[in-house]
Amino acid sequence: MKSLYVLLMTSLAASVFSQPTANPEVKPDGRVTFHLRAPNAKEVKVQCESLQPANMQKDDQGIWSFSTQPLEPDYYGYSFMIDGFRTMDPENALMKYNLLNSESEVHVPGPLSLPWEVNDVPHGVIHRHFYKSNAAADERAYFVYTPPGYKPSARLHYPVLYLLHGYSDDATGWWSVGQANVILDNLIARGQAKPMIVVMPLGYGTMEIVQRGWGRVRDQDLWKRNQDQFGVTLLDEVLPQVEAAYRVSKNRKNRAIAGLSMGGAESLVVGLNHLDRFAWVGAFSSGGFDTNFAAQFPTLDNRANISLRRLWISCGKDDGLVGLNRNFVQWLQSKDVKCEWHEVPGVHSWRVWRRNLSDFVPLLFQ
Repeated sequence: MKSLYVLLMTSLAASVFSQPTANPEVKPDGRVTFHLRAPNAKEVKVQCESLQPANMQKDDQGIWSFSTQPLEPDYYGYSFMIDGFRTMDPENALMKYNLLNSESEVHVPGPLSLPWEVNDVPHGVIHRHFYKSNAAADERAYFVYTPPGYKPSARLHYPVLYLLHGYSDDATGWWSVGQANVILDNLIARGQAKPMIVVMPLGYGTMEIVQRGWGRVRDQDLWKRNQDQFGVTLLDEVLPQVEAAYRVSKNRKNRAIAGLSMGGAESLVVGLNHLDRFAWVGAFSSGGFDTNFAAQFPTLDNRANISLRRLWISCGKDDGLVGLNRNFVQWLQSKDVKCEWHEVPGVHSWRVWRRNLSDFVPLLFQ
């Protein structure tokens, strides 16, 4: 009986999802056509990053389709809603991985001048490290990007950027979705950024914050514990391991920290409260830090201007977090702490953060 059930379900899946057309189709003008074979569905929608959910139309073969207007060159996450049931695209191997909400992904190619487009330039290497975290009480990974030409035996010591992901992502987020390694390769090859090592750690002080889904972000005590313990994992565990294994400078002037969303808040909290460790701080669409700024940054005042080489803060104009970020910038100004504020087009999206990274990295270690 069990074998018959598996056979029936396999046949059903094949009849519902298999389709002869490459999906999605990307036209030369940037239009994207999505297809899904679901002959028995009553309603199918496609949800594509930066676009409103759109109703798809069914043809006489049971194939649903929808075509967008020309899209700006970039990577876009998307999923289908079949009679209210969300699913990824079974005919597309390109995926935007996420711990809580993985999606399929479509690449609308653009000119090679775009920082996230793969070019014929020397490429760096991404290294995976696995270790037991005493602070978080788990086994976890972090990733290290070494630039083209890096040699462990060389006498040169590289500057280092600690790059933090957002809530619901993992340590792979910045390179698997954000194209950080591609961006670094291109900027370094063009002479627009200094060769640097980039460390991408797991951004949770406790996995409990993400294991039960989005509802846990409202648990203020848990969120604070998560943030505090993350700082310990970074400063007391990852940073010493990196400095023991790689040719990185231990001078604070050659150490930067930046991140997006949750990682943006973590960059601010860790970086601004440890100016003896970091001279460069970047925060992209920061979310999740306490609005009681004085309590989170108890010693921050205009003396920080002596230590900070650059404090760079950005958020999308249509991001729900833009108000929080504006308020934080105003608070910094009231404390006479110098910062750069960039309010850019966009929502809470990787499309904004790729551009943030592309703008921030050339400023580092100059």
